Amino acid sequence: MRLGPALFAVFLAVPLFEIYLLLEVGGSIGVSWTIFAVVFTAILGAGLVRVQGFSTVNRMRTQMDRGELPAMEIFEGVFLLVAGALLLTPGFFTDAVGFACLTPPCRRTVIHYLIRRGTIVQHGSGPREPPGAGRGEAIEGRYRRVDD
Repeated sequence: MRLGPALFAVFLAVPLFEIYLLLEVGGSIGVSWTIFAVVFTAILGAGLVRVQGFSTVNRMRTQMDRGELPAMEIFEGVFLLVAGALLLTPGFFTDAVGFACLTPPCRRTVIHYLIRRGTIVQHGSGPREPPGAGRGEAIEGRYRRVDD
């Protein structure tokens, strides 16, 4: 699948759709209220991204302290980053997508879909020990000392 043309279409269509929505909403509720709504959603979104980001980092630390790989939290962190960028972009469509990325059930559903589809690939569950490690067995090998 070639991503180039599709990505170009998205980068062209989204701003045009945003302009259309801003004009329609501005015509319905007025310019001042439209500007207020855009600024308010950006401030609210930034606050929510901050709170959820700290929560995700704390879950990440807890899992790493237990020796587990925080794969889902890493993916959620990427989604939170995307949500923050979308919420700071002026417009109602990007705000709607950004708030959807902030909703944990929606975010996890999309992540699981991308994993099943093969867009996101998980490679193993973390670092692996070499054969014989932890069982008291010696690992044979050669070394050569290089003087500095």
